[in-house]
Amino acid sequence: MPTIVLDTNFLVAAMLRSGGAARAVLRACLMRRYQPVIGPALLAEYEDVLGRAALFAGATLTDRERDEVFNGFLNRCRWVEVYYAWRPNLPDEADNHLIELAVAAQADAIVTRNLRDLTRGELKFPSLKILTPDQCLETFPCPP
Repeated sequence: MPTIVLDTNFLVAAMLRSGGAARAVLRACLMRRYQPVIGPALLAEYEDVLGRAALFAGATLTDRERDEVFNGFLNRCRWVEVYYAWRPNLPDEADNHLIELAVAAQADAIVTRNLRDLTRGELKFPSLKILTPDQCLETFPCPP
């Protein structure tokens, strides 16, 4: 089972829209086809962004449904502590924790909608893939 880190922008897309690749990857995590990992920094980021009511105005899921999906997702996550700060020097400093979490978890990939920033770090990890949700489904296929 592939181990993946899910960027916050991916989780927001999965919660905002019905269907699509982001929702399919989230569904695969809930069905234990992918092993998502989470750490303190990513959990804080998820909670902050998912708590922004204005962001989800008009979303397909109600607040209660979004909470249920998020709690189900957290139940499937493996908790990982990051003990070493690699500082990959990404263009957006706030994204460095994703690489550090992925390295600490020995993840196969980070799934994001922000390929440009996450692939431009100074420190490279050749075995770590940075994938869009569509690429994740292609690279690690799973039955629907």
